[in-house]
Amino acid sequence: MADVMRSGSAEDPQGAEHSSGAPDEPGGTPRGRKPKDKKKGSFWRELPILIVTALVLTVLIQAFLARVYVIPSQSMEQTLHGCTGCNNDRVLVDKITYRFSDPEPGDVVVFRGPQPWVQNEFEADEPSNPVAGFFQGAASLLGFGAPDEKDFVKRVVAVGGQTVECCDAQNRVLVDGKPLNEPYLYWEPGRGVGQDEFKAVTVPPGHLWVMGDNRNDSADSRVQGGGGTNGAVPVDNVIGKAQLIVLPPTRWQSIPEPNPQTTALGAPGWQTGVPLGVGFAAAFPTLWLGRRLVGVVKQRRSPE
Repeated sequence: MADVMRSGSAEDPQGAEHSSGAPDEPGGTPRGRKPKDKKKGSFWRELPILIVTALVLTVLIQAFLARVYVIPSQSMEQTLHGCTGCNNDRVLVDKITYRFSDPEPGDVVVFRGPQPWVQNEFEADEPSNPVAGFFQGAASLLGFGAPDEKDFVKRVVAVGGQTVECCDAQNRVLVDGKPLNEPYLYWEPGRGVGQDEFKAVTVPPGHLWVMGDNRNDSADSRVQGGGGTNGAVPVDNVIGKAQLIVLPPTRWQSIPEPNPQTTALGAPGWQTGVPLGVGFAAAFPTLWLGRRLVGVVKQRRSPE
């Protein structure tokens, strides 16, 4: 009986082992505890990946969704400000709208100058140094430099199949014999308020007749390529629709695009809201991508 009582006493090494719980594992870590989890990745290690991803998204967005263009020409005054030596407007050009619809009268569009056009507005100076040229092209892709195309910004006045001419007795452009209502026109001081007359031109199918809002200081469809059908712009050359003035901050606003043919041709008013609706719809994927990127950054920075 005494032997049985002593088997569980403090003097028994085996009894001590059982009373104290499981023995330590090799290395000194108690069997009931787990070693601290090591972080799966470092934020600083993944930061370059995030930066590269952001740059790739920037290039893709500017290539397929939207891009900022600078206005260096006075031809669209006072809708868009542009002049030598001043703070020119920068506009956000939507590249989505015209994937689902064609440009309409009143739209302000950015387009590549067709072959007959010789006076380009968005023409960046070509650097002689190839290294400088590379960095200029890269800056252009990321939106920090001037666009590398030879582009124009004008307002659509007539589309393919319509006949345009100037002017009636009240100094108004006619489309299919009916006068336009153009509240955006600007008459630059010293250039008069009478438009230069031109004979009737039927716009070829798939083309646009474009003119500047600063009507007497704009090299547009009336004169480019010698005028006539040579001045018409192929729809395929259109890069996108100018939607917003984003810089300078004091000029931040949407770009008015009233249809000048509304009175003359009775175009339904709802059409003017379609491009804006498409533009808003296209903004949601961009916001979603931005939020996902921010979420990834926060997740990597928080301890796991």
